Amino acid sequence: MSTPDFSFEDAARASGATLIAGVDEVGRGPLAGPVTAAAVILDPSRLPEGLNDSKKLTAKRREALAAILPDVAVVCVAHASVEEIDELNILRASHLAMERAVAGLPVAPDHLLIDGNMIPRGLTIPATTVVKGDALSLSIAAASIMAKIARDEIMRDLAQHFPGYGWEKNAGYPSKAHREALLNLGITPHHRRSFKPVHNILCKGV
Repeated sequence: MSTPDFSFEDAARASGATLIAGVDEVGRGPLAGPVTAAAVILDPSRLPEGLNDSKKLTAKRREALAAILPDVAVVCVAHASVEEIDELNILRASHLAMERAVAGLPVAPDHLLIDGNMIPRGLTIPATTVVKGDALSLSIAAASIMAKIARDEIMRDLAQHFPGYGWEKNAGYPSKAHREALLNLGITPHHRRSFKPVHNILCKGV
């Protein structure tokens, strides 16, 4: 099984870039909560051991890496709210979160490596899209870890205020327990009303 490496970063450096940020988002699929993005500029001389796609790491390993990364890399995490998701659509909102993460970096990158196949329209810095980038590029993998950890924390916090939906476990994704809780407990202010399972309940007036 291949692990992410620095080849995309090296290619950007070869074409003259010096500060390369990996950008990734998490939370397109959930029925509740924000969509979260991170931008990370890694220092090639201080790469944390074991960086990988956040989905391939244990929760413990993700948390350990998320604790190290802000000390050895330049990191910014940003969000787009449930209201923005409902108003704009999930794709545009996830791009907005990415744009905010890049804008929030304390130093401006001169090249971006963006997970997926689309460059958010608000980004003016030269960028390369990398499909399944979190499994291929170390910078995008680092961004995937920071975004996931930050969003999971938000959902755990929301779960304390809105118990019964299992957000501390499902992070707002449409698990069986979450869908049943929607029917039994109703819709919270943190549910995405434009998403079909939530929208359908609203239409029925449950």
